[in-house]
Amino acid sequence: MSKKRAIPHTYVIVFYIIIFAALLTWIVPGGAFERQQIQLDNGTVKEVIDSNSFQYTDSNPQTWQVFSALFDGFVDKADIIVFILLIGGAFWIMNESKAIDVGIFSFLKASKKVEHIWLFKKLGINNIILTLIMLLFSVFGAVFGMSEETIAFIIIFVPLAISMGYDSIVGISLCFVGAALGFAGALLNPFTIGIAQGLSGLPLFSGIEYRFFSWIVINFVGIAWILRYANRIKKNPKLSLVYEEDAYWRKSEIKEESDGLVKAGKSAWISFVFIVAVLLYFSYAEFYSVLQIGNASYNFPAIPVVTAYFTIFGFLSLRKSIHFYILNILGLTIFMLIVGVMGYSWYVMEIASLFFAMGLASGIAMNYSPNKITNLFIAGVKDITSAALVVGLAGGIIIILNNGQIIDTLLYYVSKSMNDIGKLASVELMYVFQTGINVIIPSGSAKAALTMPIMSQFSDLIGVSRQATVMAFQFGDGFTNMITPTSGVLIGVLGVARIPYEKWVKWVWPFILMLTIIGALLLIPTVYMELNGF
Repeated sequence: MSKKRAIPHTYVIVFYIIIFAALLTWIVPGGAFERQQIQLDNGTVKEVIDSNSFQYTDSNPQTWQVFSALFDGFVDKADIIVFILLIGGAFWIMNESKAIDVGIFSFLKASKKVEHIWLFKKLGINNIILTLIMLLFSVFGAVFGMSEETIAFIIIFVPLAISMGYDSIVGISLCFVGAALGFAGALLNPFTIGIAQGLSGLPLFSGIEYRFFSWIVINFVGIAWILRYANRIKKNPKLSLVYEEDAYWRKSEIKEESDGLVKAGKSAWISFVFIVAVLLYFSYAEFYSVLQIGNASYNFPAIPVVTAYFTIFGFLSLRKSIHFYILNILGLTIFMLIVGVMGYSWYVMEIASLFFAMGLASGIAMNYSPNKITNLFIAGVKDITSAALVVGLAGGIIIILNNGQIIDTLLYYVSKSMNDIGKLASVELMYVFQTGINVIIPSGSAKAALTMPIMSQFSDLIGVSRQATVMAFQFGDGFTNMITPTSGVLIGVLGVARIPYEKWVKWVWPFILMLTIIGALLLIPTVYMELNGF
């Protein structure tokens, strides 16, 4: 009897890709475009390529660098690695309190109370819950480009999905896939549409009407796919590709006894007073926040509103139980994350610090000693270390390609291949090109700076709207973020959820293929129809 072939570990797969990238540096000649800095309409300075400046350079084949690439990858992705470690440690402190368990069980009990209502019964209360959560994160992805932030929510939504009878794939679909669908729709995303249109000389966020239609189509198809899969797993959980891996989450599945409420102690009240005092100070110092939504700015008393929310609901929750008070700390963290990203351009450093403070506040509210908080934090970091390390490993792929000096050469080859093939074929080939290069350069803003100076000028030559070129970039940048091994966010999400990369690929590739076809179909009207902004 033949021995069953073992599935390679995620680390092994990523290392194989590093070796393949190194082999490419022996085959593809070196080349480089000249760079120049330009200032966009919003004041941002971007380094872009001169499309007519390509020259072949000496090759730089990579050999022993496949090993040093690991070190360089860890350095290059240090911000996301530290982000994951801090998130893991902070949530481990919060999880010790069982507050999230109590919150999930209370949420499930509340949903059961309304599932007898005719409309909810007809649509399915669980379907409504999954849809609303995914739409919320899709809006976040479409408006301010939520991506790295989804890593922090995996620890919440995977246990929720398991408790609802689904699997960890459904759990990460709620936040990560939801945000990815919005990212691809990119209504007002300043990091993709904003930069791409700025570099193309288009009014920022123009053409939003057709992008909104596209966003609706993408979300309708994407959410329907997830609901279909979720209902199949609900009927037979063992059909899940990650049924064995989910044993980690099932062993701590929320039971009814988790609803036992504990009265808040003196330390919880002290932490409440301290947090309110800090919020009041910042409400006075920053009464109005300038929230950026696309190209528009709004003065809004965001911090005072959040302060009022926490003061009222924090006080009420303290009177009920310590668990609900800690859930309010989590709610405060999420609201501050939204305000920070939209109003103060927060990135992973600020967000990691915010969640770290959340973990400390939870431990203090539970009256844990400093030593216990420290030990819990270390335990959380240990538990999530493998997820953090694989992000650095995947970063080595980009290092090899950059050091091999072949990225510009690949870009040059593709741009030359699009001559004399017709308008629609050219736009679709741009889409294929942007999809392919997203595997090499998963950063949307970096890819826009690299490709749009060439693509926008090429669209003028063939008589196609630059908006069509931007949409080809938008779709090409969006969908493959959910499968490319060079995406630190995807690798981080899978690591936290404990889903092997090879199993994720097996599940997600038909989904990506379907979305890619949808994207190709949505590009057709941009060539042949009169659309507002095109």
